[in-house]
Amino acid sequence: MDFGGRSVVITGVGREGQMGEAVALAFAEAGARVFLVDRQESEARARADALLAAGLRAAGLGVDLSDEAAVAALAERVRDATGGRVHAVVHLAGGFTMSGPISGSDPSLWSRQFTINATTAYLTARAFLPLLRATKGSVVFFTSAAVLPGGRVAEMSAYAAAKGALVELMRAIAQEEASRGVRANAVAPLAIRTAANVAAMGPDAAYVSREDVAKVVLWLCSEEARVVSGQVIPVR
Repeated sequence: MDFGGRSVVITGVGREGQMGEAVALAFAEAGARVFLVDRQESEARARADALLAAGLRAAGLGVDLSDEAAVAALAERVRDATGGRVHAVVHLAGGFTMSGPISGSDPSLWSRQFTINATTAYLTARAFLPLLRATKGSVVFFTSAAVLPGGRVAEMSAYAAAKGALVELMRAIAQEEASRGVRANAVAPLAIRTAANVAAMGPDAAYVSREDVAKVVLWLCSEEARVVSGQVIPVR
C-alpha cells in the first residue's frame, strides 16, 4: 500500500514499544508524512526522531486531546503544514483501567474513562474532519474486543462503555460524512503484544502482534478499502 505524498495524523503514539510506534512506522515506511501526537511531547518527539533518523518523514507534537482549544490549535498547525489536506487520522489515544463491580465502583473512574477514550476521539474527529473532506480521507479508531458480541465487560464497565461510545461516534461519522467521501471505521483487537501488556500479563499470554494490527489500519486507510465504512473490524 502506497501512501507517498499523503499526510497522516496518529494520536496516542507515546512510549517506545507501544501500538502507536508500530502504526507510525508502517505509515512512514509506506511513504506517508506522519504527525505523531501524544500528551507527553517528549515521547511524541522521541518516536518522530527515530523515524527521521531512518530517513522517513515525521513530526512529534504534544497535545492534551481532552482540551477543545488545544485540539483546535493542533488541527490548525497540521492544516498549515499540509495545505489543509490530511489523508487519514488514526486515533489511538485512550487508556484502560479495571473499575470493579458497578455496585462499588468509583464514579470518577467512569468519568475518566469517558474523557480519555471517548471525548478525545470526539474532539479529534471534530477538528480534523474539514481537512479529511479535502482528500476524501479516512478515520480509524481503536476500540476493544470488549465491544464485540460476547466480549468480557465484567468489572471493566467504565472502559467498555467508553469504547462502546467510541463505536457509535464512528458510526455517526460514517453516516454523516458519506456524501463527502470521508470514511470512518474502528479496529477491535484482542490483547496486543506491546511492552506494557507483556509487562502486565507476561510473555506467554495470547497476543496479536503490533505489526498485524498496523497492517489492518493501513488497509482501512488505503484506496483498497474505499468502499468500507462504518465497520468494527476484529483483529485476532
